[in-house]
Amino acid sequence: MAMRLTPSRRRGIEVLDGHDVDPQLRRRSHRDIQLSNTLFGGTHALMAELRDALPDLPRSATLLDVGTGVGDIPARATSVAAKRGVALLSVGLDSVEELVSTSTHRIPLGVCANALALPFAARSIDVVCCSQVLHHFEEVDAIHLLQEMHRVARVRVIISDLRRNWLAVAGLWSASFPLRFHPVSRHDGIVSILRGFTTQELRRLVQTAVGVVPKVRHRALFRITAAWSPATT
Repeated sequence: MAMRLTPSRRRGIEVLDGHDVDPQLRRRSHRDIQLSNTLFGGTHALMAELRDALPDLPRSATLLDVGTGVGDIPARATSVAAKRGVALLSVGLDSVEELVSTSTHRIPLGVCANALALPFAARSIDVVCCSQVLHHFEEVDAIHLLQEMHRVARVRVIISDLRRNWLAVAGLWSASFPLRFHPVSRHDGIVSILRGFTTQELRRLVQTAVGVVPKVRHRALFRITAAWSPATT
């Protein structure tokens, strides 16, 4: 039954991955993405991994969110860490300049840069994470992204992404109408799910990229996380 509900992985084309997207449409769709992550487990999945990492962090720590969009993930991470006594300086990085500009009202520092060439020194940031980003990359670039995150991280790397499943596709399609998602958000969301990972695929990808076997977990509402310490290599 589980195999029948897991479609073969496919690439598809997401509208927001284009370089000529209208800025207003991009901002609107990213608000839908933020709402989806809040309601359907994306934010919760990453925060669960962050909470596991907090005991290993210094009292004043840093976090880099790669592909930050509107900055909701690093803003939430700062709040979660503060409740556990960790002062977290959160940095959001995105390749889209208008998104970086939008994110700076939530977080103290936004950086416009290429995720495949992170502009940070090796082992310079305590936690490096990405949320619903990895599935956007072809395998060669996905490996390069993981290597860059691994290079920069000092304490923990966290990947949060989508678990590929037909039930997730049906759920997003059904929920997108009462939530008034833009048609582009609906289309891209479904393509994203079909680009998502199984546990075995995500574990293999990380191991291929950085030589570490990560801790991979199923999370609620068809989310999946992988986490590891760069200190193991």
